[in-house]
Amino acid sequence: MSYTFALIGLGNAGAAMCQALIAKGVTVIGHDPDAARTATARGLGVDCRTSPAEAAAGADAVILSLPKPEISIAVVDAILAAGHRPPVIIETSTVTPATAQACHAAAKAAGVPLVDAAIAGGVASMAAAEITFFLGGDDADKALARPFLDLLAERIFELGPIGAGMGAKVVNNGVMHAVMVVLIEAFAMSTKLGVPMQTMIDILNREEGLMRPLVHRVQERMKDGNYTAGMSVTNARKDSVLALETSQQLGVPLFAHIAAHTPYEIAEARGMGEEDYAALARLWEEWSSVDFTGA
Repeated sequence: MSYTFALIGLGNAGAAMCQALIAKGVTVIGHDPDAARTATARGLGVDCRTSPAEAAAGADAVILSLPKPEISIAVVDAILAAGHRPPVIIETSTVTPATAQACHAAAKAAGVPLVDAAIAGGVASMAAAEITFFLGGDDADKALARPFLDLLAERIFELGPIGAGMGAKVVNNGVMHAVMVVLIEAFAMSTKLGVPMQTMIDILNREEGLMRPLVHRVQERMKDGNYTAGMSVTNARKDSVLALETSQQLGVPLFAHIAAHTPYEIAEARGMGEEDYAALARLWEEWSSVDFTGA
């Protein structure tokens, strides 16, 4: 079956998805207010229109790839105000879960299915139709969106309700950006200690390196609430203190490490010293009113 997509937003991501869809024989109608982007998209074979509403008219699916949350809301409102009722709207812009929920509420009130399908990966994977999507929305809406996303996807993680897709991307990106700071601090110390950078990369790139907290603490302990035995909070706190002391001796400023040390002090003061250091999760269960067990 041949589909017609409307793609609103023809920047790097939008243009890459256009390229992938056109390579599969899909008709793509697009819109972007920027003349240069519009010209580039036309060169790819996109039929460019003068407004989001005009582009969406008659499309089998509308994909949003927009730069700001308020623009996503405005575009959805414009499409609906023009009287168009596309079979499904797919929000791929990087927005907050709240923005996805606001767009969904407006679309649902007009009888239009809308899902959030956050993109993980770069422009190259988009152009090659090898995108990983984090998909959130009502089950029926996700089922409507799947055939369209399958044309662009290498993998689709079906998550929870609307906003879950964007939320997963925000969390994933937050982890990457925080870990980046930790790594820079770590490599500043190891470089001053005379450890070759590649050697330190090899040390961290093991199951007992960067993956250990995720696999052996989050997956094996937090999920089950099992904090007996293992490496104790007391010993983990000691290691953290040694890292801070070493940084002072080397003259390397630490910001992320210092912030990460604080919960160990709190846990130790609360008498959690003999528990596995993954027990720090209990602090967040209390502070955030969540339960990781079986989540």
